[in-house]
Amino acid sequence: MARILGVDIPRNKAMRIALRSLYGVGPTLAVKVLEECKIDPNKSSNDLTEDESQDIRKTLEENYNVEGDLRREIGLNIKRLKDLGCYRGKRHRMGLPVRGQRTSTNARTRKGPAKAIAGKKSIKSMK
Repeated sequence: MARILGVDIPRNKAMRIALRSLYGVGPTLAVKVLEECKIDPNKSSNDLTEDESQDIRKTLEENYNVEGDLRREIGLNIKRLKDLGCYRGKRHRMGLPVRGQRTSTNARTRKGPAKAIAGKKSIKSMK
């Protein structure tokens, strides 16, 4: 099992799929990196040689912002918004959707599990 940037690449998968286990590497970037390294995208991750994994690691480190660096950058961007006190920063601080989505319904991912409200009647009890 190859390790690239501190992450174990999954076994028995095509390299274009296996590289997606790295944070910040999606379908397009995975194929792009493999083309730069002259590795067949459909090659199994089991068949990856040490030299090829070194090439992939080197290409990702030099040309792209992935894994720890990307996480740190995103975290600092969010922290900057919070410190500024702008609208987006306040939404991050409150744990609400940041990009204009509705919150009266939906938004359960950001708001967490629904909390019961005392005294609120259901539609059935109103009839």
